[in-house]
Parts: sequence; C-alpha cells; structure tokens
Amino acid sequence: MTNFFINKGIIHQTSCVNTPQQNSIVERKQDHLLNVARVFMIQSHLPKIYWSYSIIHVTHIINMLSTPILNDFSPHNALQNSTKF
Repeated sequence: MTNFFINKGIIHQTSCVNTPQQNSIVERKQDHLLNVARVFMIQSHLPKIYWSYSIIHVTHIINMLSTPILNDFSPHNALQNSTKF
C-alpha cells in the first residue's frame, strides 16, 4: 500500500491503537453526530430501529450548514468546490 499512496500523492499517517486522544477532532465530531441524532430520536419518538437513518440524516444536515471555519461555506460546498447559497 505504501507505493500506492506515494503514486497517488497521499500522505498516509497512522496513530497508536486504543489512543483516541490522538484523534480528538474526529472524536468530537462523532460525539456531536451522536448527540444530535439522539435528540432527533427522542424528539420524534421513533423506535431504536431507525437509529441508522437518524445518523444519516443528521450527517447530511450538518454537512449542509455553513461554518465560520470554512469562511461561511458548508462542508458540502467546500468539497464540491461550489459557491455559497
């Protein structure tokens, strides 16, 4: 895989096993997604079998919201290289 990464210009980085503190940004984002999905489930009174759908919808909504970190672009717009709406 190392040659593949080099050929594609990918910088491959690893972290130690069982050390989530090395990946704090991802951990915070995961906590945010789960908290919002939990609120959606509680507010809508849906059974737990719809948990995966809740996560998918929350992820979509968050990716469509603008953020000051991306100069008021949404993550979706930043990835698609499109303009603000």
